Amino acid sequence: MNASVFFQQLINGMSLGSLYALLAIGYTMVYGILRFINFAHSDIFMVGAYFAFFSIVIFRIPWPIAAILSIGLTALVGMAIDRVAYRPVRDAPRISALITAVGVSSFLENLGLVTVGARPKAFESPSFMSKLFHIGDAAITGVAIWVPVITLGFLIVMMYIVYKTKVGMAMRAVSTDIDATRLMGVDVDKVISYTFALGSALAAVGGILWACKYPKISPLMGVYPGWKAFTAAVVGGIGSIPGAMIGGFIIGLIEVMTVAISPGLSGYRDGVIFLVLVIFLLLRPTGILGETLKEKV
Repeated sequence: MNASVFFQQLINGMSLGSLYALLAIGYTMVYGILRFINFAHSDIFMVGAYFAFFSIVIFRIPWPIAAILSIGLTALVGMAIDRVAYRPVRDAPRISALITAVGVSSFLENLGLVTVGARPKAFESPSFMSKLFHIGDAAITGVAIWVPVITLGFLIVMMYIVYKTKVGMAMRAVSTDIDATRLMGVDVDKVISYTFALGSALAAVGGILWACKYPKISPLMGVYPGWKAFTAAVVGGIGSIPGAMIGGFIIGLIEVMTVAISPGLSGYRDGVIFLVLVIFLLLRPTGILGETLKEKV
């Protein structure tokens, strides 16, 4: 592999990894507070893409406005799911919340299949995403450059919210000790609702950018990205937002470089990713930046 090809694949890996990072942060935020994996999160990713699709195609809303509207609507969907599905089982054993998450995931996927159909739909991307850039001998599409840039911008905003605002301080307090935080007068349910909104908004960004990168959307489009983002969260350290970012980039680079170095393994790249998950669970289950967290009962 020459230098130009390596550079091109490196950019592609970072682009893909940034999408996994957006999803992984949603997983890790919910786990950090409630200690369960929200398996419906990957379907929120799909919902965000469809909101953007219908806003652009049916209502003919300009692309930037459609994207912002879709992110806001998806955040509301995330809050609604928390209110309807997760809040009633908040004080139940963790397995109840996990089963509920699986049920919500199945509901969203089947609702999508019934309402919009299983046939993939072409997603309309803005022109700047399809522009071709030549850097030396490497030809790089605009989407491969813009996706990491946009992702980084949203991640900076997210880090600011979590570490520099009162809402973020409340989130971190709830993740440390939910009962003590409640005794201090904090509306824990509202904080958790905000957490779902932020995570869902990032999932929507990921879904829209994924649709720009791979311009076909379907009700099951979030299944494999969701599992890989979950792997990224585990690799980076479940419960750690910086860890989720790092894990996303690592998984994206591994996936792309596996195919680039050995094209014969292209059919096994998903297996390689899940092998990485198994290795981390065996050797370092807390991930790169994760800490051993006390389970909430």
